[in-house]
Amino acid sequence: MWLLVLVSLTGCATGTSEKEVQRAAEGPTAEEVFVSRFLEGYRRPPTFDESAAFRAALEQRVSDYLTTRPELSTSPRASHFTFHRRVSVGMSKEEIVLLVGAPDATTRDEAQMEAAARQFWPAVKRHAGEMWVYPGGWQFYFDTGRLVDMTVVGKPPL
Repeated sequence: MWLLVLVSLTGCATGTSEKEVQRAAEGPTAEEVFVSRFLEGYRRPPTFDESAAFRAALEQRVSDYLTTRPELSTSPRASHFTFHRRVSVGMSKEEIVLLVGAPDATTRDEAQMEAAARQFWPAVKRHAGEMWVYPGGWQFYFDTGRLVDMTVVGKPPL
């Protein structure tokens, strides 16, 4: 009897986790997006050399970017570039593209944004004018060029 209940609960938990949406203040790292895209494109994980080349190129882009923007290099947000290499609320579109590349898709359609944000739409819609879609189930919501919210599909609660 307990085995049947356990199997049922496990089935429910695994069946719905892919459909659940979570809201986040911090998004994926540059490396997470790189690996997701690499797996999708090549159907294999990147080699050590491919990963090292990606990290070196990212390091150079970040260094160049911070050199030309001294006001950012001394701000608290600089740690997201320098150490974490992670997307976070408040970043500009330019900063996000620098870290994780261009989005897979974009939309300004409110119905598409509502479908992606699901239960979080009432809170997200106050500021969301555009949505960018990234691998790993990530959706980034923008208002006047700044990231104002994020949702992710299929991840455990953040």
